[in-house]
Amino acid sequence: MRSDVVITGLGATTPLGGSVQATWEGLLAGRSGVRKTEWDLPARIAAPLADDPAEVLGRPLARRLDRCEQVALVAAREAWADAGSPEVDPVRLAVVIGTGTGGALTMLGQDDILEKEGVRRVSPHTIPMLMANGPAAWVSIELGARGGAHTPVSACASGSEAIALGLDLIRLGRADVVVAGGAEACVHPLTLAGFAQARTLSKRNDEPERASRPFDVGRDGFVLGEGAGLVVLERVEFAAARGARVLATLAGAAITSNAVHITASDVEGQSRAITTALREAELDPADVGHVSAHATSTPEGDPVEAAAIGRAVGGHPSVTAIKSMIGHLCGGAGGVAAVAAVRSIMAGLVPPTVNLDALDPAIELDVVRGSAAPLPRGAVLVNAFGFGGHNVSLVLGG
Repeated sequence: MRSDVVITGLGATTPLGGSVQATWEGLLAGRSGVRKTEWDLPARIAAPLADDPAEVLGRPLARRLDRCEQVALVAAREAWADAGSPEVDPVRLAVVIGTGTGGALTMLGQDDILEKEGVRRVSPHTIPMLMANGPAAWVSIELGARGGAHTPVSACASGSEAIALGLDLIRLGRADVVVAGGAEACVHPLTLAGFAQARTLSKRNDEPERASRPFDVGRDGFVLGEGAGLVVLERVEFAAARGARVLATLAGAAITSNAVHITASDVEGQSRAITTALREAELDPADVGHVSAHATSTPEGDPVEAAAIGRAVGGHPSVTAIKSMIGHLCGGAGGVAAVAAVRSIMAGLVPPTVNLDALDPAIELDVVRGSAAPLPRGAVLVNAFGFGGHNVSLVLGG
């Protein structure tokens, strides 16, 4: 396995907790972060953050940031501290943070203010708050990163694509350290209404904690969540020279596109991402011991991913779907999945897929359910797929 890029820090804020440890403990316990909302909509449930990022950052700073920027900054601070706050030449430090919608809440909120109260009441911070590149920009300012602040916007694959691009930056010799991952905060009546009209959301409103049920025969859609997950990537020689604690290796990554349909999944595109990532990591399918599935809990999407995993890897790895507990964080999903996968490697444990009462016969996978299970030997594959035909696979190792 290629190991020239290592992971030295983790940061997260999710529906299960405002830190990596709190999130990890919730995942191992099989706890759900899905709750009822106050909105009268077809889908009246969501997975909000467990901790308010504005309380963590302080109100003066938080007022200048969209919620998406807030969660990115909270996760970045934790990840940077977890990595030991590396002393690195600023021009060799880069940030790559993906998002699906960026400052959607600012856009919608300021539009309401404009219509109801007039132009003079619109915040002067509106544009920096709604920019999709805002999370990456704020984190770069926080850390003094001058090696580039990048923002892949590829729907629900954004966070994983950011990590894949961070790997490229280091392997191309353009950076020694990269803070990478995803952030999203777009739980709002409009987004819930839009996803509901597209028939992608669960309407299990009376049982919110049981609504997200990847791979289950009774699944009826995903649950919208919010949060961020970031990792600190380092060139292995740089990490070794400073005596860094290595949490895992990032051995390979691949980005593919379907070019088939704007929202539909595609077995060929997804399986090609997995195969290409393994090839880059110089691994064979038999070397994969575990898969962290994208698995959003939609009737259409889960079987496609199962078929892609089966085609590219086979049925031998254990599989888990953490969206059963945290919902779907869209642009933040891939980053949080990567953080959880690294914790799996560190602990030797796989969180369960909850709410899996009856495995869909079309899902021919070894899905971990009931309680946490030992992590099988081998590489860990992390999948993320997004509307628009975006596919990303990451390959992690110990």
